[in-house]
Amino acid sequence: MSIRTGTSVSGAELPREQAPPDQQRMTPPLPERLMAREERHSRPITGRRHRRSYLLAVAVLGLVSLAATLGILFWNNPMPAGSAGWWTILGMRRDSLLTIGVVALCHSVATIAFQTGVNNRILTPGIMGFGSLYTAIQTVFVYLFGMAGVVMLVGVPQFFLQMALMMVLATALYTWLLSGRFSNVHIMLLVGVVIGGTLGSVSNFLQRMLTPSEFDVLTARLFGNISNARTEYLPYAIPIALVAAAVLFARAHRLNVISLGRNAALNLGLNHKRELIALLMLVSVLVSLATALVGPMMFLGFLAAMLSYQLADTYSHRHLFPMGFLAAYSILAGSYFVLRHLWDAGGAVTVIVELIGGVVFLIFLMRKGRL
Repeated sequence: MSIRTGTSVSGAELPREQAPPDQQRMTPPLPERLMAREERHSRPITGRRHRRSYLLAVAVLGLVSLAATLGILFWNNPMPAGSAGWWTILGMRRDSLLTIGVVALCHSVATIAFQTGVNNRILTPGIMGFGSLYTAIQTVFVYLFGMAGVVMLVGVPQFFLQMALMMVLATALYTWLLSGRFSNVHIMLLVGVVIGGTLGSVSNFLQRMLTPSEFDVLTARLFGNISNARTEYLPYAIPIALVAAAVLFARAHRLNVISLGRNAALNLGLNHKRELIALLMLVSVLVSLATALVGPMMFLGFLAAMLSYQLADTYSHRHLFPMGFLAAYSILAGSYFVLRHLWDAGGAVTVIVELIGGVVFLIFLMRKGRL
């Protein structure tokens, strides 16, 4: 009596109709197995569908950015087209667009890189106290010199002074806490939170002793505002932002390894501590530049990073950085156009961005359930 089996003595597979029913159900057809085997790879773009979705997201964000740019430049210019006044207004709007581009580039690239370094998609560089230090500098000058203190902080040397102070604070934290006996990024973040809270408390104490007029002038400087940037800053801010972002983009493959975690990075031959310090120093350059230029913006980078992760859906930082920049530029330029040119409420741009960013942050945190 012979028993029917799914394989012959030599191990060759018999025709499918001769295999037992359970084996027919468990073993997929050969073309399906070959397709599944071909689809398994580690490339940043997983297939044609993924590539189409990525390019579509880039195209949509690019169109939104282009529409916002053209709207800011040409919408409702009160002067006759081609006149001297028309070109003057166009130049002022161009400077605002350049400022928006610099701020969007700094916050998007810095936030994505920072979240990769600390291996957390909720934390932002603002946790290191950049905004608190900016607030403390502005408050101390107004407290010591009155309303003239705001004027004393206007100028290229003062711009670089504020930027240097924020960079020194951040770099000291990075090198001390990551190179010392602690060598723990979580301790570094906690120390940054404590320093930021302390600076904020000192600023609040000094602000309570200001006169109402001084406090009003100071408050206008403490909100992140595109109007805070001056045209003489842009020739210096633009090259610094482009160089720092280009360095991070060139080191994208190292960021991909860092995102795997410390142990995996060490096993792959990467000096994790050195790369992390270099990454955080570049982040401090970008964030201090944007903060000294327009003031603190806490949630712009978070919004851009979240959109970049969702729309790009890849680990590759060479795909995440461009997506993040387009998202940040679309958010900031679109908000500026609507509130400044349609509703005549230009000062509320960053307030709206921070409000939306805070709501998105809470929703993301509640859905994730943990930090």
